[in-house]
Amino acid sequence: MKTKHKILIFTLAASLLGGCAQTPPKPDNPYFAPVPPAAMSAPKPVDGAIFHAGHSVSLYEDGNARRVGDILTIVLTERTQASKSSETELEKNSDVSITAPTILGSPLTINGNEASFSLPGGTRTFESTGDADQSNSLSGDITVTVSDVLPNGVLRVRGEKWMTLTSGDEYIRISGLVRPQDIKPDNTLDSVKLADARITYSGTGEVHDTNKMGWFTRFFYSPLWPF
Repeated sequence: MKTKHKILIFTLAASLLGGCAQTPPKPDNPYFAPVPPAAMSAPKPVDGAIFHAGHSVSLYEDGNARRVGDILTIVLTERTQASKSSETELEKNSDVSITAPTILGSPLTINGNEASFSLPGGTRTFESTGDADQSNSLSGDITVTVSDVLPNGVLRVRGEKWMTLTSGDEYIRISGLVRPQDIKPDNTLDSVKLADARITYSGTGEVHDTNKMGWFTRFFYSPLWPF
């Protein structure tokens, strides 16, 4: 019976791990979907005047993104590098000895031997070293849309790009806040100037799956495995 219980527990644990596997992402996520611009008013009849009511484009306004639904190109220039080194060395020595006590000026003896003793010395040593080095880079372009304009003029942008390859898909998702003055004249923005940025680069398919542990292997690296 105990063996059957172990097999049942093992099967349930493996099933739970298999069920916890994340569902692969799919295109057209509503959070990254483009926001359509507000409906424009019908053009007024031409009456010979230079300015017309209902035209939202200023005489001195450029073509950069500034309204909901406008398009902006984000230039990905992400590069991070981190390194850490630590070294620890501890050493402790101990030595205990007790001399023979005296009674009326004479040392205490046991069977003719002075009642003194000492403990053997002890030494403890601990040494530890650790090094970590990590670097990441991401380059490319992704065009997003303005989803909201905050009261202070900051633009909230979002978007995604999917590329279908031979053995799977690769995608980039990005969202964040943009200051209009940081947008370049060609309507592009470096990703390092994107506030509250959320950038995801990953993929789906066979190549991506080969870099992940299977549910059975994950069981032996999970807290459920007691050994």
